[in-house]
Amino acid sequence: MIRVLLAEDQSMVLGALSALLSLEDDLSVVGTATDGEAALELVRTLLPDVLVTDI
Repeated sequence: MIRVLLAEDQSMVLGALSALLSLEDDLSVVGTATDGEAALELVRTLLPDVLVTDI
């Protein structure tokens, strides 16, 4: 299982990405963030395999 953290400042895009990626059998969205600071904090605590961001 690939653990994914999403960081996106537009809530509609963040929700859509999270919902779509959650449909994949081999991916698990472990967290979402709306800014860079929150993303860094979540990376340190959740230890995802991948951070997807456009910030």
